[in-house]
Amino acid sequence: MGRIFISAAHGGREVGGIDPGAIAGGTTEAKEMISLRDVIVTELRARSIEVLAVPDDLSAAETINWINSRARSIDVGLEISADAASNPTVRGASAFYIANNDQRKQNAEMLLMGLLRRVPQLPNRGAKPDTDSGLGSLQFCRRTSLPALLLQVGFLSSPDDRNLLQTRRRDFALGIVDGLIAWSRVVDPNSGTPVEQNYPPINININGQNYPEQGVLINGNSYIPIDLVDRLRIDLSKAPNVNRVTYRRIVYIKAVELRDFNISIGWESATRTLKLRSILTICPGHIEQIISNGSTTEVQLQLFLRNNNENALNQFPDIPKLYREEANFEGVNYDLAFSQMCIETGFLRFGGDIRPQQNNFAGLGAIGGGAEAASFPSARIGVRAHIQHLKAYASLEPLVQQEVDPRFRFVTRGVAPTVDQLSGRWSADLDYGTKIKAMFKRLYESAGLI
Repeated sequence: MGRIFISAAHGGREVGGIDPGAIAGGTTEAKEMISLRDVIVTELRARSIEVLAVPDDLSAAETINWINSRARSIDVGLEISADAASNPTVRGASAFYIANNDQRKQNAEMLLMGLLRRVPQLPNRGAKPDTDSGLGSLQFCRRTSLPALLLQVGFLSSPDDRNLLQTRRRDFALGIVDGLIAWSRVVDPNSGTPVEQNYPPINININGQNYPEQGVLINGNSYIPIDLVDRLRIDLSKAPNVNRVTYRRIVYIKAVELRDFNISIGWESATRTLKLRSILTICPGHIEQIISNGSTTEVQLQLFLRNNNENALNQFPDIPKLYREEANFEGVNYDLAFSQMCIETGFLRFGGDIRPQQNNFAGLGAIGGGAEAASFPSARIGVRAHIQHLKAYASLEPLVQQEVDPRFRFVTRGVAPTVDQLSGRWSADLDYGTKIKAMFKRLYESAGLI
């Protein structure tokens, strides 16, 4: 059986000082995860399992480098974290795995079941691809050279989850240990017996055309020859952290890395075929430019909401229709606006200081910086205000509809024509644009457009 690497999320030195992670209920994510990690390590060692705990003062990038410098192919890595939401009723545990890896998905489900058997009071939010995370990818899952998962053990912002974590810490640890041992035995069924590396080949299809050279499967991840990357006109010099491996004198890279270069990744199990499609050929400009066309149908928007919040359409049944209509009036991409709404409202769960009856779907502030965010008389007017605020940032063109956005006149017109330029403007979060684009990709994948 291989070794187990375990990292407590946050607590290390990042830009600006020590990163505490989420803060709620008089505690921090870093403090709670370090305490839980320590119990997990004790329990693993009590079972004579070799475990390596990542030092707490390392940054996220340093954590990955620390693991990669020590890891072997038979080892596994886990990062434990907690989530937070503006709505305190949102709770439960999730396990994230690198997207398009069915083997890792099964590992994630195994780990999650270990936890939930010991703590059945914790809601199961399921095993999820890392593309469903806020930024659209998780570096711990992608950059580590060994099989790796990220386990969110609950929501620190939920009083119920926080109480469970603090009063039943050992049960959490025992459940995670059960899952870790089961997963590790799957990864190393030969208990460390050395075997010759012989990776299975896979077929590659690009934009509907079969590629003459094959890729390989390594730890359940699809790898493609570096020559294919050059053909796609992708400059990896801008992504120095992309993992490269040499196998039988050919350099390969992990296919999922191309998602950051607007390449969608699919997998056809029956023929063992990796399917690559350029998002830019399907929806040129759509993922960047706010003034552009949407592509989804009303039904596809409805399904996306329901799949992420089964009660989303109970109070706002016409919200997909309203976004399509209001955005088309002003020339705004309704898919981008809808994706932004999903982020701002938590898929219409709201919470925090904005109530559903305010019809404020984009976190718009009131004039004068009042304590409350802006309110609107109807869902349509709230959507219209959102669209108008986007147009204020993205365009110099006059409004088509009567102005209802209370802060329209305060925006420097045309200063942010792309989604990335909303970062630090619409929100202080410098990753805000990246999060909108990640949600947009999730929407298009859900709709089968990429």
